Amino acid sequence: MKSAAKDKVYKSPIKKLARYFEKSRDQWKTKYGKAKKTIVYLNNRVRSLEKSRDNWKSQAQEAKEKLKTYEAQNSQKKQTSQKTSE
Repeated sequence: MKSAAKDKVYKSPIKKLARYFEKSRDQWKTKYGKAKKTIVYLNNRVRSLEKSRDNWKSQAQEAKEKLKTYEAQNSQKKQTSQKTSE
């Protein structure tokens, strides 16, 4: 079975082809190197945002619980003050 590279016949000189292929390879590596850095950056950002969201969510939950306890205490005080005033 013949390889694809052996079947292809180029008319340009090997020196020019080598420069062209090297340049093409370098551009490809640069492009995908940037893409890889972007992926790493975005993954880190997602992780950071999830951590921040979880932190804010827990703070909101704690605040809800405090509010419920304060409302319960307030309603108990109102009931005791109404009973004493009667």
